[in-house]
Amino acid sequence: MDKPIRFMNELFRIVNGALRLDIDKVRNYTSFLADKLDEAGEASSAARLRRLLVETDHTLRPAGVSAARALPVDSESRFPLVERANARMTLELPPVFAPAKWTVIHEFLSVAKSHAQLEAEGVAASLTILLYGPPGVGKSHLARYLARELGLDLYVARLDGLISSYLGSTSKNIRALFEFASRTPCVLFLDEFDAIAKLRGDAQELGELKRVVNSFIQNLDSLGPQTIVVAATNHEELLDRAVWRRFAYRLALELPLPEQRRQMWEQSLKAPGLAKRELDLLTDLSEGFSGADIHEVALRLRRRSVSEKTEPTVADAFRTLLNLASGEGREGRFVAALGSGTSQQIAAALRKRSAKLYSHTAVADLLGVSKATAYRLSEEKPVAAKGNRRRSK
Repeated sequence: MDKPIRFMNELFRIVNGALRLDIDKVRNYTSFLADKLDEAGEASSAARLRRLLVETDHTLRPAGVSAARALPVDSESRFPLVERANARMTLELPPVFAPAKWTVIHEFLSVAKSHAQLEAEGVAASLTILLYGPPGVGKSHLARYLARELGLDLYVARLDGLISSYLGSTSKNIRALFEFASRTPCVLFLDEFDAIAKLRGDAQELGELKRVVNSFIQNLDSLGPQTIVVAATNHEELLDRAVWRRFAYRLALELPLPEQRRQMWEQSLKAPGLAKRELDLLTDLSEGFSGADIHEVALRLRRRSVSEKTEPTVADAFRTLLNLASGEGREGRFVAALGSGTSQQIAAALRKRSAKLYSHTAVADLLGVSKATAYRLSEEKPVAAKGNRRRSK
């Protein structure tokens, strides 16, 4: 009894496509069901489905679901409107978020996996989630994770192709994009979403572009209950209010807190032998950095360890963080102010921040000097310039 229920989502979608005379949807989901049966060890049933597909149309030779679909393109430039991401490959670790964020994510996944039961109860609807927050906080990573957990391909909308230079064609592209998503087993990811969902009252926008927002809303409303859409933006304040209402799930992603930064360092550095004291330092030094920043620093360290055949140190991480913070001027990064300082100024600033965390030994490790030198740099007061000295009477 368990196996039929397991594949009810796909069966509902195949029947839905057949009743609507949507042959592409029937073929895509039949091929997708064959893939799922293969994964479940039902090779004989999968082979029968594929034979049916071939016998129905001798020009079709699907080796899998990806072979049975044509990507939508812009009618003028023939530029593809979407591109397939390798979301189903298990190469990445799950994103690191606070527990409250995972509550929303788990609910979203649970509902997506229970589509057949929800439709039977009459409470199914298209699944839409809006991710918003500053760059590098894990929006794209989460989209890949959701697709992988659902066993679906991730298709990323190409906004450079979607927004046509022929303004009247943009609405057609949006319709083609959503028609593709409705007949294809996938997660549709709309990155940099604000580019097509801006406030309709924006005086800077042309009337045609405002109509594009209306077109987008209408197409989103017309999606069937089988479609999963993930949208992401760094500028949620630009989104039209009507667009917000179209997303049943909304998730604000912020810069990671100390607990998440610590976990990110452990995952990214892949150094289980890292001492607690070193992790404490990295966690504090990366305050104000995003998860993508931490991953980039860790990747640079691992590359350096391979090229120079040395083990990465906390001092290496500190120097890389200083380099990454330079010139960006982001608030919340206390290390950004250290980049232009002397060794003495850096040592004094670290000790002032936390004498317990930044002990003389820790300062020595970070600056690559002896403990005695670190003590002298931390405790000595800056020497005034000769011209400013006064003789004592």
